[in-house]
Amino acid sequence: MSRLRIFDELQPHAPLAAHTDHPAIAAELKQVGVRFEQWDASQPVAPGASQDEVIAAYRADIDRLMTEEGYQAVDVISLKPDHPERAALRQKFLSEHTHSEDEVRFFVAGAGQFTLHINGKVYDVLCEQGDLIGVPDGTRHWFDMSEAPYFVAIRLFTNKDGWVANFTGEDIAQRFPRMTPHTSATAAA
Repeated sequence: MSRLRIFDELQPHAPLAAHTDHPAIAAELKQVGVRFEQWDASQPVAPGASQDEVIAAYRADIDRLMTEEGYQAVDVISLKPDHPERAALRQKFLSEHTHSEDEVRFFVAGAGQFTLHINGKVYDVLCEQGDLIGVPDGTRHWFDMSEAPYFVAIRLFTNKDGWVANFTGEDIAQRFPRMTPHTSATAAA
């Protein structure tokens, strides 16, 4: 179940609010400039589908977003709990960072946790199958995929080659809850 928890940045163990209702999540995130949508496939996506098949299933929403926001490239990334470099890949984005362009992810399968640090608050967003999150450029955030990552995600870019994490050097991410393994991860193992 998708979830949003909102914390005061100084109180990592006591959420100010929690939402599991998609319209409520979208409304809260919209107030801080973050896009949160739900997409449905136009055709079935079989496990192990090719990148082209995955993109084709969501082509209408991808094209709409590319037109609205000027994204130029799209790809699909997939990670399973048995990936030999899962720990290093997880560690790569666990510290607070920003990007010089939007970070846009649509979860075709599995889950990932985006945690956003905006105006003294921390927005912890568990994204699951069917969820799209669009984190604006310059937004402080971190991403967790758990110790047993499992997700298939569509990524949209303005400039795929320019998507680089700029770390803030702050330790805030270490104080907030990490993602627990997703139920799909144990089934996919």
